[in-house]
Amino acid sequence: MNDRVNENPSPTPMSPQSSAPQQEVSTEPAGPVVGGPAFNAANWDDEDPLPRRLSATEAEAFRDQRIAPSPWRVVLVQAEAGAVISLLVGLVFGLPALWSALFGAATAIVPSALMARGATRLADSKSPLTTALGLLGWESAKIVCSMAMLVAAARVLHPVVWPALLVTLTGCLTVYWVALAWRSR
Repeated sequence: MNDRVNENPSPTPMSPQSSAPQQEVSTEPAGPVVGGPAFNAANWDDEDPLPRRLSATEAEAFRDQRIAPSPWRVVLVQAEAGAVISLLVGLVFGLPALWSALFGAATAIVPSALMARGATRLADSKSPLTTALGLLGWESAKIVCSMAMLVAAARVLHPVVWPALLVTLTGCLTVYWVALAWRSR
C-alpha cells in the first residue's frame, strides 16, 4: 500500500501535461474504517433474534413491576403539600398570607384534579390517537383553568399576597413531579 501523494498531479486545464510516468494513488483507507468491524460490535446487517413470548404469569409479573402511580394519588400528595406549605406561610406571615397560600395550592390542585379525571376516563380507550388527543385536550383545560384561577386571585383575595401564593403554587407543582416518580403502593 502506497501512502505517498502523487508527485505529478493530474493535469488540469491550466497546467501543461507531463510525459513522465504517473504514479497511482491508493484509494484504500490507511487503517481501520470507522463503523467497520473493528469499531462496531454489532453488524447492522445482522438481524437481532426475535424476543420470546412471555407466558401469562410472566406478563402479569412484568406488569406488576411497572405500575404507574394513580393520578388521584398525585393530586392527594399535592393537596397534602399545599396544606403544609400554607400552614407554614400562615404561621409566619399571618392570615392574609394564609388565604393567598391556600388559593395558590388550589390553583395547582383543582386543575390537577381536572386532568386526573380526564386521564382516568381515557384509560380504557382502545385507540392511541383518541387517547393522545384526549390527554392533549385535558391538558389544555388544565392550563386554561390554572390561568383563570390566577387571574381570579386578584378579585377573590383582598389583599393578595403574591409571594405566598406563588411559593405555594410552585411547591405543589414541584411535588407533582416527585409524586409521579414514586411508585404507587
